[in-house]
Amino acid sequence: MKPLSFQLRVLLTLGAFLIVIEIVNLVTGNSLNQFGVYPRSLSHLPYIFTAPFLHGTPSHLMANFIPLLLFMWLTMQWGKRTFLIATASALIIGGLGVWIFGRSAMHIGASGMVYGYFGFVVLAGFKSKKVKYLLISIVVAVLYGGMLVGILPTSRFISFEYHLFGFLGGLFAAWHWAR
Repeated sequence: MKPLSFQLRVLLTLGAFLIVIEIVNLVTGNSLNQFGVYPRSLSHLPYIFTAPFLHGTPSHLMANFIPLLLFMWLTMQWGKRTFLIATASALIIGGLGVWIFGRSAMHIGASGMVYGYFGFVVLAGFKSKKVKYLLISIVVAVLYGGMLVGILPTSRFISFEYHLFGFLGGLFAAWHWAR
């Protein structure tokens, strides 16, 4: 039997991990959400690494689940190393941006990562100047360009800050590493 590809292993593992975390969070009355990012609180700074795995409700997780896996898979088309760099950029730049500039509220959810991968995929094809990647960027920009509205403050219960800074993290990664 042929072993699973890196891409499939990562997607299946992350998908299962997110579902397990959501179940534990539900059973414990959302007690894990204390590990979200609360801006400018030093004790919450390390939680920039845990906040993307936490969601307020199952519907919040489901809203992020498919776009996250889709944009992760598309980012993986640039190779394992570039995928890991794009992931780190979206995670760290997104998390730090929220921690420094975010509203005083608990920020959780994978949407910052969704926007990070989205930003990477949209810009990376143009930076690479390779037809395959350029086509991916164009298709994603056309089909999902409406997501850009999400970087604007449209609801006090949605962390546009995570969307904005995750997106900027993805753009940063594409600008520097998408060759």
